[in-house]
Amino acid sequence: MLIYQSTKDGFLADNRDRMIEDVVSQSFLNRTGRYASDGEYRAWQGSLPYMAKVLHDPQVPGDVGVAIEYGIPQSGKRIDFLISGMAEGLTPNLMIVELKQWSDARVSERDGLIFARRGGRSEIEGTHPSYQAWSYAALLRGFNEAVHDSSVGLQPCAYLHNYPDDGVMNHERYRAYTDRAPVFLKGEEELRRLREFVRQQFKVGDAGKLLVEIENGRIRPSKTLADGLSRMLRGNQEFVLVDDQKVVYEAALFAARAASEVSKNVVIVEGGPGTGKSIVAINLLSRLTNDGLLVQYISRNAAPRKVYESKLAGSFRKMEISGFFNGPGGFHEKEANVFDTLVIDEAHRLNEKSGFYGNLGENQIKELIAAARSAIFFVDDNQVVTLADIGSRAEIEKWATAAGASVSSHVLRSQFRCNGSDDYLAWLDSTLGLNDSIVDFEPASFDFRVVDSPSELHRLVVDKNDRNRARVVAGYCWDWVSKRFPDRSDIVIPEHDYSRQWNLATDASLWIIAPHSVEQVGCIHTCQGLEVDYVGVIIGPDLLYRDGTLTTAVENRSVQDRSVRGWRRLAKIDPEGTAARVDRIIRNTYRTLMTRGMKGCFIFCTDAETQAYFKRELQRAGT
Repeated sequence: MLIYQSTKDGFLADNRDRMIEDVVSQSFLNRTGRYASDGEYRAWQGSLPYMAKVLHDPQVPGDVGVAIEYGIPQSGKRIDFLISGMAEGLTPNLMIVELKQWSDARVSERDGLIFARRGGRSEIEGTHPSYQAWSYAALLRGFNEAVHDSSVGLQPCAYLHNYPDDGVMNHERYRAYTDRAPVFLKGEEELRRLREFVRQQFKVGDAGKLLVEIENGRIRPSKTLADGLSRMLRGNQEFVLVDDQKVVYEAALFAARAASEVSKNVVIVEGGPGTGKSIVAINLLSRLTNDGLLVQYISRNAAPRKVYESKLAGSFRKMEISGFFNGPGGFHEKEANVFDTLVIDEAHRLNEKSGFYGNLGENQIKELIAAARSAIFFVDDNQVVTLADIGSRAEIEKWATAAGASVSSHVLRSQFRCNGSDDYLAWLDSTLGLNDSIVDFEPASFDFRVVDSPSELHRLVVDKNDRNRARVVAGYCWDWVSKRFPDRSDIVIPEHDYSRQWNLATDASLWIIAPHSVEQVGCIHTCQGLEVDYVGVIIGPDLLYRDGTLTTAVENRSVQDRSVRGWRRLAKIDPEGTAARVDRIIRNTYRTLMTRGMKGCFIFCTDAETQAYFKRELQRAGT
């Protein structure tokens, strides 16, 4: 969607005769049905007059196309400013301009990232403007048929009209991106440079014809991206399908190919930890994309998305491959059936509402089903780990039926994690009080140990980390102190002289595959849906053994843990129901953490009685 579209002459007239920010704001209301935010209005007010100065040049054709705020359909990203026309030789050309009002920033050590105050907020780390502009060009090239099936030239750049040249924006660390997308800064000389840059791109105007073609262009992956994704998957043994994974994959493939706008298909795939839900999901993404369909992999949890993006990136930059991956939060704004297939992994983590404040849309399940001809949900009701999680099988079936979709269900049973030990999973469910059955397992079939100190547990995990495939995780019972004080520790257990930091500040969603992150401690938010060879689990004081019963204590969770946010308010309304929900969430959380290991799991409990309980249960299992 283009919010504003005109020609150079029309844009300059709007800027001269009226306040351009009001023109764009009214157009925004007309196109979207809602008012622009104050931040968006201020951004137009601050930056668009500068673009008018740039284009106030008689050597730039008056009929080049001008567009403001183009929403890239498959990404939720918006391009600030576009110019279209003809380059030398009368080939169609498109310029992408990323506009920033920054006045200061500092270099980051991470690729393509920079520290800056964005939108008036405190300083945060985010993408460099040149990276942003280049990545948006890559998304257009990769997914818009009007671009990738023609000879359209794409030229991204960034304009920081308030930023003095202090050596940061053009720092050597950003050369790979500033070479692709030049950055222009504050001052008359920089203004002249940008004008000359525009002149070089456009010799003849096109009256905005290319902008119309792009806005109406079919959204589907380019053959280059589709072939590359398929090739990388074929060469990766981690994604080979076996046994019932192959059976479910073929059934879901058939349903997706048979779906249409008038005959929608919803597929529900149930499976416990280690049954290969994500492997099937990624294979479906690749195969259906290779069929020329528009497909996205959806996950509420960012960690699986980022890890799979990284593993599949190959020779592509991550932004190019990231067009295949998304969260579920923006689908309330999508048109009906805009996608051929949505593959929704970890569907149990879906929420009712979207947005940071949980105030957007109606229901994420409903919106995902509406946005695609077919939707494939991978779900495990036993991995619901927050009060906001609603993605049960029953809920998915309800919304699928309401949408008039055909529903088919499949189950993945074969266990490939926990050394293939179904007995371990059954024993764990029994020990955590998730069922009443009494199940034994042979500890030799899966390396499970109760370790006497967190320091010993961490050393053991480090020793097992020879292939970067061992990690320590914990229940969210410690505040994230290092977010504000980077030199301080978060998980502190003084009686064992143990102190570590949460993983959240540095490696974030890629923590589970990042080098050296074995020294940190992960949480449910950065490991759910992923696996390692060996996992060490620190069980905090939210899981306690008292008076012959394993119980939970939600009050011992960190107040920063959003998983149980609002439980006190809900408890006043429905004490028994809320107590049952948070109890299940805590037990499910530890079940999820304790099933991340392919070969082994080591635990330490901060509470002595709970530690003794697990030791007794383990000893009983081995007798």
